[in-house]
Amino acid sequence: MKTAIDLDEELIKKAMVLAGTSTKKETIKLALEELIKSRQHQKIKEWAGSGMLDMSLKELKSMRKRRQKEHKTTAARR
Repeated sequence: MKTAIDLDEELIKKAMVLAGTSTKKETIKLALEELIKSRQHQKIKEWAGSGMLDMSLKELKSMRKRRQKEHKTTAARR
């Protein structure tokens, strides 16, 4: 999807250097993925001990392994 947005040039340059990316598109995609992952981790931490997350440590580790495998597959397609 093509979208026109105004970006802070200094901010995007810094992000590209930190991320090691060569395009703005790649940088923004990575930034969005990292934001989503960070917020999901934050939510899971909030749920800890609340009873909302009813999974064992073994189940959580299994989920992590599946997610890492999916991430590697997605990264290989880039």
